Amino acid sequence: MAKLLSYKEVSEHNTADDLWMIIDGKVYDCTGFVEEHPGGDEILVDLGGQDATGPFEDIGHSEDAIKLLEPMYVGDVDTTSEPVAVEAVEMSSAATTGGEGNGLMIIALIAVFLGIAYYYFSQ
Repeated sequence: MAKLLSYKEVSEHNTADDLWMIIDGKVYDCTGFVEEHPGGDEILVDLGGQDATGPFEDIGHSEDAIKLLEPMYVGDVDTTSEPVAVEAVEMSSAATTGGEGNGLMIIALIAVFLGIAYYYFSQ
């Protein structure tokens, strides 16, 4: 039986050194992938500790990219628990100001997809 994790438990893992995400109700420990992510770690850290289903699906990941998540699986999110807002973690003094708009998010999501595809095909 899968381990059930509350939104609060997941929200506590929102840094590059300890990064969990919820995708389609499943919790994944993406910490080991942060350094390997060709699109950079910023997009992953921005979504760390929260439900990243929307951005993950919006990018249109392939089945092969989705399979990369399997070894990162931690458990399922307890949907009866209360959702928690995750505060953004500032990564450096060069962090974005938030005024870049949706264009930057789309580029970042494309980078995530390409990074996962690159990781999978380089294995």
